[in-house]
Amino acid sequence: MVVLPLSKRPEDLQVDPSAPEGSTMSSQVNWLKVTSAATLVTGGALLLAGKHRAGLVAAIAGTSLAVIDQQDSMKKWWFLLPNYITQVQGVLTHIEEAVDQFAKQRDKIGSVLGR
Repeated sequence: MVVLPLSKRPEDLQVDPSAPEGSTMSSQVNWLKVTSAATLVTGGALLLAGKHRAGLVAAIAGTSLAVIDQQDSMKKWWFLLPNYITQVQGVLTHIEEAVDQFAKQRDKIGSVLGR
């Protein structure tokens, strides 16, 4: 088992030069994430408590804050979305063709059996 002394800092830890001695960049709290998570939890609790309008408003606010926090991810999804829609449309077209073929076969079998 390896024991690291607490008095030494790792070399790869980034320290803000303007921060007071002993504080690091990793100790800062991302308040946008905390607020969005708390708002989403509050919205869920309100929905479970039967306060549907207030819960929906809180959930929408929490989701909006989460989207603001994850702008880069949302931009990537926004650019990839048209490709996914095209793929889904292709799959739905294949399913529709298969259902049409199945209906034709059903009609042929029905006419042969006299139904």
